[in-house]
Amino acid sequence: MRRRLRQRQLVVRSRAQGCGKGLAILGPLVFAVSLGSGGRRARKREGDGATPIGIWPIRCVLYRPDRIARPRTAIPVARIRRSDGWCDAAGDRNYNRPVRLPYPASAEQMWRDDGLYDIVVVLGHNDRPRVAGGGSAIFMHLMRPDGAPTAGCVAFRKRHLLHVLRWLGPRASVRIVG
Repeated sequence: MRRRLRQRQLVVRSRAQGCGKGLAILGPLVFAVSLGSGGRRARKREGDGATPIGIWPIRCVLYRPDRIARPRTAIPVARIRRSDGWCDAAGDRNYNRPVRLPYPASAEQMWRDDGLYDIVVVLGHNDRPRVAGGGSAIFMHLMRPDGAPTAGCVAFRKRHLLHVLRWLGPRASVRIVG
């Protein structure tokens, strides 16, 4: 039996300048994705809607256990809980980190009704070191049914993201090109 080689890097690029549609390329595989409504930028800022250009390590995979089975992947996986949030308050000491809700500063809720965060791949953007206002909560997650742009993340159809996760290795990264 042949062992499947695990890929180390997923490449994401735009289909056209400044549009919210893109392509994710993993070896010979190509998937349609949604990107940030603010285009792609090398100098990402909090709230600009842009997908940050660069190479971002994949930190972990989070999933909603009431909606989806644990994804098969070599990347570390954890369950999302109802009280999970992600701090997006640039002046807070936990900026761009997971927090428990309710939280005294602004924080995004990870347990969402719309299903976009049923699977979340946390990217290592602005986390080591963290720069206040440099952008938070940059993830790969599920795409809206209409394929609308994101607030700066990379969004996939569910079956495509699950497929990508099976192929990525434990030290994988995402390269978002300009």
